[in-house]
Amino acid sequence: MLQLQNIILEMIARGDTLASTVDRLCVEVEKLAPDVICSVLMVDGGNVLRPLAGPSLPAEYSAALDGLQVGPLVGSCGTAAYLRCEVAVTDIATDPKWAEFKHMALPLGVRACWSSPILDSQGEPVGTFAFYFRTCRAPTELEREIVRHSVHLCAIALDRYHRMNEQEWRASKDALTGLSNRAAFSTALAELDRDMPGDWALLAIDLDNLKIVNDTFGHQAGDCLLKVAGERIAAAAAPDRAFRIGGDEFAVILRSEAKLSDLEGAADRILAALAEAADCAGHIIVPRATIGGAAFSHGDRVAERVRQNADFALYHAKETGRGGFVRYWPGLGTNITRRLTAIREVDAALLEDRIEPFYQPIVRLDTREIVGLEALCRMRLGEQILCAEQFQEATKDVHVATAMTARMMKLIAADVRTWLDMGIPFQHVGINVSSADMHGGLLERVLVEAFEQENVPLKHVILEVTETVYMGDPGRHVRKTVQALRRKGLRVALDDFGTGYASLTHLLSVPVDIIKIDKEFVDGIAPGVPKMAIVEGLIQIAKKLDMHVVAEGIENEDQAEQLWAAGCVLGQGYLFSHGVDREATTALLLDRAQYVAEQGDPEPLRPAARRR
Repeated sequence: MLQLQNIILEMIARGDTLASTVDRLCVEVEKLAPDVICSVLMVDGGNVLRPLAGPSLPAEYSAALDGLQVGPLVGSCGTAAYLRCEVAVTDIATDPKWAEFKHMALPLGVRACWSSPILDSQGEPVGTFAFYFRTCRAPTELEREIVRHSVHLCAIALDRYHRMNEQEWRASKDALTGLSNRAAFSTALAELDRDMPGDWALLAIDLDNLKIVNDTFGHQAGDCLLKVAGERIAAAAAPDRAFRIGGDEFAVILRSEAKLSDLEGAADRILAALAEAADCAGHIIVPRATIGGAAFSHGDRVAERVRQNADFALYHAKETGRGGFVRYWPGLGTNITRRLTAIREVDAALLEDRIEPFYQPIVRLDTREIVGLEALCRMRLGEQILCAEQFQEATKDVHVATAMTARMMKLIAADVRTWLDMGIPFQHVGINVSSADMHGGLLERVLVEAFEQENVPLKHVILEVTETVYMGDPGRHVRKTVQALRRKGLRVALDDFGTGYASLTHLLSVPVDIIKIDKEFVDGIAPGVPKMAIVEGLIQIAKKLDMHVVAEGIENEDQAEQLWAAGCVLGQGYLFSHGVDREATTALLLDRAQYVAEQGDPEPLRPAARRR
């Protein structure tokens, strides 16, 4: 008996499978009791019998027991599991518990069956251990002792099996939604066939409003939203498999022919299922999602490529309009890879303090005195200095754009404070802002905080805004932000003037103090040419509207002279200086800053004697 225990316990400790362990137990038991046939059944969570081991029984007999519901008249084993006590049937032919099953047992030459339940720590049946006898009899004392030890060993083996199963379930399931998790998703992808293009496809799904729900109603409501979304995605995707692979990220692997033939329709069904309102912790919430999809196609040698393509499509869908579906097409990944690369580079530059302002002077065209600066965003990359156009793709990401704005504001404010402390008659600095900076009160908060921290009055700041920012402002958020900042003393310049649409209308409808004539109109100006007529007209209109004018992109003396003759007083461009770092800017200001009657007065047109 001790040898039997050692054999089975060693197999359990070694991690052998449950089936092989219990099968070996039956073999060893039958050696100890040659007159018996040993059988072990497992009871699953639905109280259904499942054959586990019976090496001396025909496979057909064991298979016939599979799926039987335990009950008071279900042979010896089904009854023992039901009653949670041993059941000894000494005559299968006449016992009512075997009435429905004796036709299976008697032809095998067995006449009696004694079964003992295997109970877990809570006293619930997890299996049965049975002896079949070839004669009508009850068990002997030796057989009872063997069964006591065997039932205990089976209980240990089954406990380990259930624990391992539970661990595997937890390892492959998302605890909140019950869907398969990221690990299971990766395993499922790796197991997909990669020989037949079009044989499967992938949908990548992001919930759009989880953060808003968490921030507004709390994480209990957010968890409820995830559960509801998981249930609806799984139901809409069935019979295909759904996964939760991240915080608000889900995925569906499509295998069914109907969905593969209509990827857009499959995505639309999921979006429609999500669109119904749900009660989450007492709050009525409508789940919102965006979906990207990709099918396995020629050239996709690994499943991970399809996953990446679906992610590219999702990224594009979120950028072009949340709440819809985009299917991947060749070339989409190249554009997005370029953008993601730019975002990573700018993120790294922000962390390493490699984003900094350069400054280009704004000068009087007659005296060449510096009356202001335009701050230009630059990124250091080794020995290179990259201008904003070279990493513009990154600024389409709102998080990158806002982080860059915050850093630029802080550095510019510190530079202005330094120049004022040096006694330089500093007048103003122009700062370019985008529509993304304008929304949610971010610009007002970041700008005011940065300049107040350095004790720099906002009269030294000019916001440079393009026409497109105003055009994409149906809710008038930009106008409201600009008006609030103007009340604090800041002024506004309309940048790249003349290259947008309805420019003259904007001069009447938006708060503007300065217009900056775009380089496109400065190039090639000469008396009598159409460009010159347009520039002269703009200058006259600005004067009548009491606005100042700055001509951009001046590169030679002829342009400067023509602009001065047309009545333009201020200009900037390579003729006067490229954009330079703070040290070079400081030197320029010390040499050429315009002194005004009242030091610090930001009025750029007040005539004054040039300092030598």
